[in-house]
Formats: sequence, C-alpha cells, structure tokens
Amino acid sequence: MSELAWQGYLRQDGRKGIRNLLLVIYTVQCAEFVAHEVARGESDAHVIGFPGCYDNAYAIRLMLALARHPNVGGVLAIGLGCEYTQPARIAEVVRHAGRPAEAFFIQDKGGTSSSIAHGKSLLASLRKSIAEVPRVPMDWSDLVVGCECGGSDGTSGLAGNPVVGRFYDHLVDRGGTAIFEETVEMIGLREILARRGKTPEVQNRLLETYDKAERYCHSVRQYSISPGNFAGGLTTIEEKSMGALSKSGSRAIEGVIRVAERPSAPGLWLLDSVPDSSFMQYGYTNPNDTEGIMDLISAGAHIVLFVTGRGSVIGSPIAPLIKITGNSGTFRRMQQDIDFNAGCVLDGSKTLDEATKALAEIVRDVADGAHTKPEALGHREYFIMYKHQDTPSLSEGCRA
Repeated sequence: MSELAWQGYLRQDGRKGIRNLLLVIYTVQCAEFVAHEVARGESDAHVIGFPGCYDNAYAIRLMLALARHPNVGGVLAIGLGCEYTQPARIAEVVRHAGRPAEAFFIQDKGGTSSSIAHGKSLLASLRKSIAEVPRVPMDWSDLVVGCECGGSDGTSGLAGNPVVGRFYDHLVDRGGTAIFEETVEMIGLREILARRGKTPEVQNRLLETYDKAERYCHSVRQYSISPGNFAGGLTTIEEKSMGALSKSGSRAIEGVIRVAERPSAPGLWLLDSVPDSSFMQYGYTNPNDTEGIMDLISAGAHIVLFVTGRGSVIGSPIAPLIKITGNSGTFRRMQQDIDFNAGCVLDGSKTLDEATKALAEIVRDVADGAHTKPEALGHREYFIMYKHQDTPSLSEGCRA
C-alpha cells in the first residue's frame, strides 16, 4: 500500500474528511420533492431523508450522525411543517458541531416553487462558508473504511471478499479503521466469530451479537440468502456466511458498535445493525444493500467498499462507494458500474497480494478526490427506515 499522504478537510472536532459536501436533509416524505429540486444541478449537494411522519430514535440518530459526518461541510434541513422530526433541531445540532447549517418548513415559505428558490439561496450561502474549510494532510491512519456485500455469488467468498479482507489487514496495520457488518450473514459461524475478539469481553459481546442475529432470523423466518445467491452458485446460508466473514480479514476484532456509533479507537470493528425487536413494524435488518451502506456511513466511514458477484448499479451519498466483483464475467458486462475486478485472483493474472495493492491504490486515489464510477454516474441512493434498536444515547451515539 502506498504510504503517500493526501489532502483532507479539517473539521472543528478534529476529524478529517475526504469530501466537502453540502447535505440536504428532508424530515418527512412530503418534503422529498422540494429537497431533491433544491439539490438538482448542484454537484456538491447530496440528499438524504426520512419518510416517516412519526418519531423514531434509530432514524434520528442516523440522520444526526450523517449530518456531522467528516465528509459533510454544511447542512440544509427541510421539512413540511407537520412532522415530529424537526429540521431546525437538526441544524442546531450541526451548528453546535462547528459547521454551518440552515433549516426551514415548506409551509412557512408559501409552497413548492418559493421553497425551492429559498433552498437554493441557502445552499449558495452555505457553499461560500464551506469554501473556507482548511486543507490538511491525511494518511491511512486517518481513514475509516466500511464494507458491505450485495448480490453475492460463488466468487464473492473466493475472491471479492478475501481481497477486501487482505486490504483491511493492511489498513489496520497502518493505524486505520475498518468496519464490517451483516451479522445475519454470519449464521453458522458462532465460535469462529467469537474467537476473533481481542479480549474475553469482546468475545462475549460477539457471542451476544451473533445470538441476537440468529434469534432475529428465526423470528422472522428469513435468512440472508436469496434466489440470486442460489443462481450464483451459493447453496446454504453457512456457505454464504463463510464468504461474507472473509471480508473482515484476519486481525482481532476491537469491539462491536451500533448504528450511528463511531469506533472509539482504530482497528477492526463489527457493526451490529440488527433490530432489537423482531416485530415487523420496526423493519427488517438490512432490507436492501442501500440501508446497510447508510449504517456504515453513519459510523463515520469515509469510503464504503461494496462487493458484488452478480452485479449492482447503486451508489451512495456522503461517502464514495467503490464497487468490487470477484466475477470477471460480471466485470466485463458491467464495467461502467464496477470499479475493481478481483476476479484476477481466480484467473491467476494477479496474486492476492497484488490484487490487494491494486485495490489500495484505488482507495487512496478516491480519498485524494478521484471519483468512483457510482460518483461519476451520479448514483446517490439512500434508505432510512423505521427500526427499533438499542442504540447509544444521543450524546454518545451521535459522535459520528
């Protein structure tokens, strides 16, 4: 891995970002159209939003963490005026974190057209403010990287995830932070997962996290394996789980974090996003790939690696998404969307170490400002849902 530093954006909390984005947040589905129109044509403005009119602690913590992500320079929160989630409160929290923020209700601005015009005016003002953010050197020790799987096939566990796992080893060895998740894709690996804990206390926490995920899968009669996985050559959840765990590499696991909770130290961390209740009204864990990616970003990931054997066309707001496949055929078909072909390990054109080095160069270039293919295409998918989870307190859990 290259040891060359790059330039980042220094935030008042001491963290460094690899992007300097404006984040537009809508606080109810009724405000979605206006929020997207405000951001339309603004290359540095990304949109996220929560559809629900009623309060949900999980969603609020997630949005507050995303609003204070190191890649975000300023925030504009837009609401309709009837919902529980208050845009002014979001802006207040962001300003308290040392970044410019504005908020308004559409009902106070006279409707759609006037609200769009007002929102664009506020964005222009925010843009002037974040242009003054100081640039500082960054290196691997400053970087937080998350990883998610989606559309897995047989090559995911043989090449795609192992290359990420080897990259994670190198990142951790250089003082960086790596986060992996999807505990419902670790079913069958209870003892293997627990042995990875750095201390007996962490091992016990890993066992508790695994047991909760297994109970959840039983309660909803759903395991994280799909027809697409079967078509791609996977046969059982245990087989898929072995491949999914390989993206974590081989270093000891420092601990378990929850959604919107930032790792307290560098190293390898497991993100638990499984709901604490199996009641359907609280939503599934990882109902789609985009939801899991948002959870990783809420934990402070600057970049998210997305491993797909079958292929994918999603992106993400806030943190660039680097798409990786272990299937050379998928890469040939979908080169416009996929950034890296780890299938080179399977065809023998690169060793695992050589492929890892090539992936690390892409990560470094993206951290230095290069666009991933999803970024260049304008993909900024997001998904924030109702979910019940015993997340940390607002003061503790929203440090991300």
